[in-house]
Amino acid sequence: MASRGVVGLFLLFALPVLCLELRRGIPDLDEEEEENEKRQKLVRKKQQEAQGEKASRYLENVLKPHQEMKLKKLEERFYQTTGETWKLSNGHKLGGDEDLLLDNASQTSFETANREAAKRRNLPKPVTKVSPPAEQPPQKKVLDLPEEPPEAAEEVVTVALRCPSGRVLRRRFFKCCSSQVLLDWMMKIGYHTSLYSLSTSFPRRPLEVEGSWTLEDIGITVDTILNVEEKEQSN
Repeated sequence: MASRGVVGLFLLFALPVLCLELRRGIPDLDEEEEENEKRQKLVRKKQQEAQGEKASRYLENVLKPHQEMKLKKLEERFYQTTGETWKLSNGHKLGGDEDLLLDNASQTSFETANREAAKRRNLPKPVTKVSPPAEQPPQKKVLDLPEEPPEAAEEVVTVALRCPSGRVLRRRFFKCCSSQVLLDWMMKIGYHTSLYSLSTSFPRRPLEVEGSWTLEDIGITVDTILNVEEKEQSN
């Protein structure tokens, strides 16, 4: 009985000490859990940042170009269906560098366009005639277009020529100008009147041009788009 009493007293005195030691050990466990939780949060944050950066690169390098290409194809298909493929080409600014472009390209474009049209028609090659020594070779006619009026001037229309190559050229004229100026302009950009003609866009019909008629006389009173078309081969 005495030994049991001693053991009981020992447990009675040792129990508070044991509880105190247990309480001291709990903060250590809590601190370790907090450290683990912080490390896990940091890892998750880095993973989220890496995933976000990867998604941004995919959007910029893959998804966005794919969408732009898809929209471009839809636009091309739409204009091909409506017959307005000329809208896909880059037009030229009114005035400005147009004359410089025409001067640089008129010589080669004039000869190339006529040569290609002659090949399609299977025309015989022109025979070069040797002129007598006493005769002077005829000089090439220089086509001079009237000076382009300012954009703010009155009684002015803008005429656009849609070429077979898809190029669209624009120029301003006074309504009182001779309609012959349209054919001179077409020849200057390289399309000879013996092989090409002008027609209206809608309704599509050949444009009748006479030297004594003005642009207003032939119905060009507002901004107009004209088509440069190859003449049909006569049988």
